[in-house]
Amino acid sequence: MMLRVDRIRKDFPILDTGIIYLDNAASSLTPEPVIERMLSFYREYRANVERGVHRLSQRATHEMEEARREIQRFISASAREEIIFTKNATEGINAVARGLRWKRGDHIVTTLIEHHSNFIPWQRLAQDCGVRLVLVRASREGEISLDDFERAVSDQTKLVAVTHVSNVLGCVLPVKEVVRIAHEHGALVLVDGAQSVPHMPVSVRKLGCDFLVFSGHKMLGPTGVGVLYARADALAELDPLAIGGGTIDEVSSKGYKLAKPPEGFEAGTPPIAETIGLAEAVRYLRTHGMTAIAAHERKLTRELYDGLSSIERVEIYGPPPSKRTGIVAFNVEGLGPHDVAATLDNAAKIMVRSGHHCAMPLHREVLNRPQGSVRASVYLYNKKEEIERLISVVEEISRSLA
Repeated sequence: MMLRVDRIRKDFPILDTGIIYLDNAASSLTPEPVIERMLSFYREYRANVERGVHRLSQRATHEMEEARREIQRFISASAREEIIFTKNATEGINAVARGLRWKRGDHIVTTLIEHHSNFIPWQRLAQDCGVRLVLVRASREGEISLDDFERAVSDQTKLVAVTHVSNVLGCVLPVKEVVRIAHEHGALVLVDGAQSVPHMPVSVRKLGCDFLVFSGHKMLGPTGVGVLYARADALAELDPLAIGGGTIDEVSSKGYKLAKPPEGFEAGTPPIAETIGLAEAVRYLRTHGMTAIAAHERKLTRELYDGLSSIERVEIYGPPPSKRTGIVAFNVEGLGPHDVAATLDNAAKIMVRSGHHCAMPLHREVLNRPQGSVRASVYLYNKKEEIERLISVVEEISRSLA
């Protein structure tokens, strides 16, 4: 199945303004069906969930529950109880970091290519709780040796936390193999799926991970909502990050009893419209097909990679196109990344990201590029002509430096 890109683009009126949006790894655009679904909540049944027996509350509760089951199907989770709604992937990671019961001497294994959200929570635990943080290095192409994981993971390892796809290099980590190694030592595995779930078929059953996090705003959904998947067995080892309204089964002056998951992990009034919007975004992605989306992005990525590679003064980071997703980070020799990004915007309304992309250890200790990089990232609504325009403008920038 091939994507009907021209038809898809009609759902994104912002593209009619003449911009070329290639900042999808930071945050995607939102299609009209998602916006309309959220507006229908505010216009037709605006009420709190799990709080009343009247029809508006009942409908809102039903829509929230349907959203949970939509997410469950999307990542092939076994049960609704395994889907916990969060603010974003970062909150999901922190929920695991603060929810597991640590003891001094426990080990956490992660890598040097992680987003800060999957790095500094573990550094804080090492400082606060006396756990040991073990770091696995990577090559400049983002390749990580499974032998290094074998050496890093031990019987003292409580958790292995890895990204599925690097938000800088676009490389795909061998998560299934990492899970196997971790489980052989009795360790749990958390996967940061912020850059994989929106762009490729992801099944938690096939990965075998214990936790998976991702954010709605990177997958056509609104900001302010994300998901923490927690395998049923792993949930038993996790305490809620926050408790209060909605998390309680019983409470008295002598104590309280928490509700069962997922409700026991979702304190307070949830982001109802945002959750409904996320579910609609998932339906939108499923309609167009995750396999077709991934194939479309691979074509654009090869075009982008090959085009930039042919330009003098341009340095690209990460693996070749056959081993990466739709993320291409690069620099133009003689210019800082912010200067390149600003020129792309001013000259051709091309939106890219510049800086460290919340991955300072990767830029400074692996790539040796302390200034950061320029990052272009594609999605289902991007087309070949936009990639060609980016390449053309970067080539003009390079020639101007000669």
